[in-house]
Amino acid sequence: MQYIQNPISTVCMGQACSMGSLLLTAGTKGKRYSLPHASIMVHQPSGGAEGQASDIAIHAKEILKARDRLNRIYSRHTNQDISVIESAMERDNFMTPEEALAFGLIDEVIAKRKK
Repeated sequence: MQYIQNPISTVCMGQACSMGSLLLTAGTKGKRYSLPHASIMVHQPSGGAEGQASDIAIHAKEILKARDRLNRIYSRHTNQDISVIESAMERDNFMTPEEALAFGLIDEVIAKRKK
């Protein structure tokens, strides 16, 4: 999304959970919206691994790298300190549109389509 030069509007109409919340917040600053009764959820990445111990260690290392990368992306788009992002992402964290606005995930809660 950041590669595209045109402005990108994002709108949460019902739920934006997990990677959906990242897509919502990665829209162009000032053009990230939510309807009033929507729900936005952020959390750290999850996954599973099986097999040999060395393979499990490889997967664990990769998921930790993904968590750090995602935390930096959320931090950049919300202007929140990385420690705030890490705390918010620790478990499933559901937010109302007003909470998402205060957190910096969106820019406006809209009830009617703008003309």
